[in-house]
Amino acid sequence: MNQIVWADIPVRDLKRAINFYSIVLNCEIEQQEQDGKAIAVMPNSAALVVAPNEISSDSGILIYISVEKRIRDAVKQVEEHGGKVLQRIHTIAPYGFRAIVLDPEGNRIALHSSVDS
Repeated sequence: MNQIVWADIPVRDLKRAINFYSIVLNCEIEQQEQDGKAIAVMPNSAALVVAPNEISSDSGILIYISVEKRIRDAVKQVEEHGGKVLQRIHTIAPYGFRAIVLDPEGNRIALHSSVDS
């Protein structure tokens, strides 16, 4: 209940985005074709879609993606794979911890974990 059921994350470079998200989220991301367009489906009910005109790094929806029990590693991977940390890991008590980052495509996302580890 009250879950996000899907999210499209706009990207400029699909291969770069697949590499970034698969490493930061520590998961496999499957590239597919939908209506003749390449997309990449993520295991957390989201997809990377080529839509460079829809990217906004300073406003808009902030999607929280779980990196449960590995938030420190995920933030390290952001920095090592072309992303940028906008807000370091901080508490959002009582809901756990988050870090707000930019992916290499310019999308602002929140990495979330119930614990700071």
